[in-house]
Amino acid sequence: MDERTLLTEAFEENRPYLRGVAYRMLGSMVDADDALQEAWLRLDRSASDRIDDLRSWLTTVVGRICLDMLRRRKVREQEPLDGWLPEPIVSDADGSDPEGVAMVADTVGLALLVVMEQLSPAERVAFVLHDVFAMPFDEVADVLGRSPDASRQLASRARRRVQGATLREEADPREQRRVVDAFLAASRQGNLAMLLEVLDPEVVFRTDMGATHPEVPTLISGARAVAEQVLTRGTPLAGLAQPVLVNGSAGVVVGDREAPIAVVHFVVSGGRIVEIDLIADPAKTIPRH
Repeated sequence: MDERTLLTEAFEENRPYLRGVAYRMLGSMVDADDALQEAWLRLDRSASDRIDDLRSWLTTVVGRICLDMLRRRKVREQEPLDGWLPEPIVSDADGSDPEGVAMVADTVGLALLVVMEQLSPAERVAFVLHDVFAMPFDEVADVLGRSPDASRQLASRARRRVQGATLREEADPREQRRVVDAFLAASRQGNLAMLLEVLDPEVVFRTDMGATHPEVPTLISGARAVAEQVLTRGTPLAGLAQPVLVNGSAGVVVGDREAPIAVVHFVVSGGRIVEIDLIADPAKTIPRH
């Protein structure tokens, strides 16, 4: 077996791990796969016999690529936060999809990814590499091109901002599904009172429609406003909902699993829904095989 074949096999062994690193940094599987492709090209051009620890080397390279991609996003001045949601990871509701389960391990809930969009590129990379993947700060510094102390400060600042976002503690999976099923039943019946029972008074409803429906509000808050929006637009679609896990939490796909109208993610805490994220951008919802 020649050296390039061995290198290819070693890279493929590390691909799931590297994909997880890149997704957590970028919030997009498309962008994550682009980052991995660039990492492979750099590895293929490198003097691989001088690499002592391939996984560490690849993590550093992927981190640098993701940092550059995040910086380019800022320069392009993407859509405001309330009109953007991460690309969801959809897996079977019973947790039987091993790839999906592996991808949502290590605190990669959709709500966390939304909060992480508020971080600077360097803060996000430092937070993911150190707090999620336990990379030492001297190695994080190598990715960021900063000192270990500066990298530690970036991760600490990111941690404070994430903790300050008051992410709710989610209910256990069975309770999540019970509450989401009650929400769907109320939506199908067009029952405002039932909806208000399952929605937290300060519930937040985000929508990411891509470029297809700019007239649809992207951020609504408050139980009555959210319930009225659901009854106005969601009642006909509730009957098409199929239970799934979205980034490890209770969710639904609306319509065909392979080409859904939308993917909906729920955060359930304290017996009520506190966040709803509806993603209807085909670039994010159509599965890639």
